[in-house]
Amino acid sequence: MPFPRKFIWGAATSAYQIEGATRTDGRGASVWDAFCAQPGRVKGGQNADVACDHYNRHREDVAMMRAMGLRAYRFSVAWPRVMPRGRGRVSEAGLGFYDRLVDELLAAGLEPWVTLFHWDYPLALYREGGWLSPESPRWFSDYTAVLVDRLSDRVTRWITMNEPQCFIGLGHLTGTQAPGDKLPMKKALLAAHNVLLAHGLAVQAIRSRAKRASFVGISQTGEVGLPATGSRSDVSAAREANWSVADGSLFNMAWWTDPILKGHYPEQGCRAYGKAVPKASDADLATMRQPLDFLGLNIYHGNAFRRGKKGPEAVASDPGDPRTHYGWPVAPASMYWGPRFAHERYGLPLVITENGMANLDWVALDGHVHDPQRIDYLGRYLGELRLAIDSGVPVLGYFAWSLMDNFEWSDGYNYRFGLVHVDYATQRRTLKDSALWYRSIIRSRGGALEVAARA
Repeated sequence: MPFPRKFIWGAATSAYQIEGATRTDGRGASVWDAFCAQPGRVKGGQNADVACDHYNRHREDVAMMRAMGLRAYRFSVAWPRVMPRGRGRVSEAGLGFYDRLVDELLAAGLEPWVTLFHWDYPLALYREGGWLSPESPRWFSDYTAVLVDRLSDRVTRWITMNEPQCFIGLGHLTGTQAPGDKLPMKKALLAAHNVLLAHGLAVQAIRSRAKRASFVGISQTGEVGLPATGSRSDVSAAREANWSVADGSLFNMAWWTDPILKGHYPEQGCRAYGKAVPKASDADLATMRQPLDFLGLNIYHGNAFRRGKKGPEAVASDPGDPRTHYGWPVAPASMYWGPRFAHERYGLPLVITENGMANLDWVALDGHVHDPQRIDYLGRYLGELRLAIDSGVPVLGYFAWSLMDNFEWSDGYNYRFGLVHVDYATQRRTLKDSALWYRSIIRSRGGALEVAARA
């Protein structure tokens, strides 16, 4: 059975990972520019000064997307390219780039999905307190207004933020990503609180200023809880684990999603974080909880759980179980249970805003890039997604991560997630076998997928 006729087929990127041109046309510095300049922060001392040179090659890249048969493209806007100091003056050159990109996409028959923030926070604002500043929600709202005023006559699909679990959890708690801070949990949760307020104010800005009816959401991530067996008790254990909050970690779904969709922080999370939990006024929670049209899910893998005497018990994987080049387990069932649990809890339509794998890819002697592992991976995950849809979960679309190989944050250029191979020395793009396979999947609405039955 094929996917729904109006199902959205796309691929995704982020500005910092592909654009390059970090000092072009008055672009301001981001926390990632500063992070990359610090010795030992990024593997090999690499940076995104050039990356995929998308800023100069976007027309070529849009033509490539069209050749791949994509129907939609999810990209992010670099805040410091549009507002070099994060607030105040707007760069016409920077804003004009996204203006042209949107026009190119529409002319090629691709629907633009704009992510307002994908980790490249303006360095000037960070030096004024960043996400810890009580002014940060307003800064983000003002930036949102600039984009909406300029693009909303053509753009109707908006994502406020991508994975706050990561840019706060890894950037401000563990320090492994930009800006590299290791804050105590109390301060990290304050930054998280301001992020959720910023999301709410951004939604208000979109709703009040958009020139066309808008479709608004946020992209969240987390490890999916998977039942070790099909028993009710194990499904219940997996569901509980899926929404759990660990006291020393910010990598979870509930803390970041309950306030914006349910109007309060999760009770279990409040118990886990204890005295570090920020005070949330009724006004704050009302600001966070703005009506959304969909919830974006970035799903890569999950962990199996069974019901134990004291609650969910993690089930260890077997030695030799499949893993991607990044080391993440290959767990297709996460694409069934993740959407199912999310819809149960929140009741919103869903969009898979990221899914993909790092693979050992290179250009073969025949000039092609053969990546059968990625084809198998994507086929298995899409098959599980179709099962979720067939079971009644309203999944509206799927964006493969990523359109092309790119700068993989603190890992530099050591991992390739793309459907398109990028030779960073020459900037030559080569469609991998997976890109051609994905084109056939889109054309057949997934009819060519081999889908296993689920009990």
